[in-house]
Amino acid sequence: MSAHYDNYDYPSYWETREYEHQSEVLALKDLLLKIKKADSILEVGAGYGRLTSTYLHRGKKIILSDPSSKLLSIARKTFRKEKKIKYIQSIAENLKGKLKNKSIDLVVMVRVIHHLEEPEKSFKIINNLIKPGGYFILEFANKSHGKAVFKELCKGNLTFPLDIFPKDIRSSKQVRKNIIPFINYHPDSVIKMLQDNKFKIIDKRSVSNIRSTKIKKSIPLNNLIKIEKFLQKPLSYLNFGPSIFILARKVG
Repeated sequence: MSAHYDNYDYPSYWETREYEHQSEVLALKDLLLKIKKADSILEVGAGYGRLTSTYLHRGKKIILSDPSSKLLSIARKTFRKEKKIKYIQSIAENLKGKLKNKSIDLVVMVRVIHHLEEPEKSFKIINNLIKPGGYFILEFANKSHGKAVFKELCKGNLTFPLDIFPKDIRSSKQVRKNIIPFINYHPDSVIKMLQDNKFKIIDKRSVSNIRSTKIKKSIPLNNLIKIEKFLQKPLSYLNFGPSIFILARKVG
């Protein structure tokens, strides 16, 4: 069965998003520094391996999983000399039958749960795959980012910051056409789901804080990334950015 991204040129999507890419690499590198050991690393929704180089040096065994055979094929070509990488074509929910329980030191999951209507099911499976004391780095699209809160307050929606329910940003037409879900989650609800699935929150980052077309055009990329690096930790307390990274550890 073909996956949604088999029919989409995902690498081209990132050609004009170098700021967002480097912002995510920054956050991932920073959180990786807090993990002493991660011999076995699984990336769920690895796509074409956009972020793989960020953690490749840390693990003795790397597993890249994705529903798209097309994207995994690109990853295989990119990392053809890396013998320690294994590839699994699978959705997150089916990994349970493809990997041994308690066999992974670190799971990385970036730009995935906005496509999941019930991410807690995946969190449960991931918890089973992670070794006791192992780690989970999760990214999600933030419903309550600074720009969204400002817009809603201007509309008079004063309760928006307290609304923890997820928001599917697809149009009704896209829903009827069965377009892949795109759901923004409130940080509090994601943290609650992680805690319910026996994860302890270790750290958090606010990412892509300057996601503005005008600003990106007026400030050189190198300077933007320097500013981004300075902002990620302090703005995480405000859940400011459109993307949130969380480092969690399996309890027990």
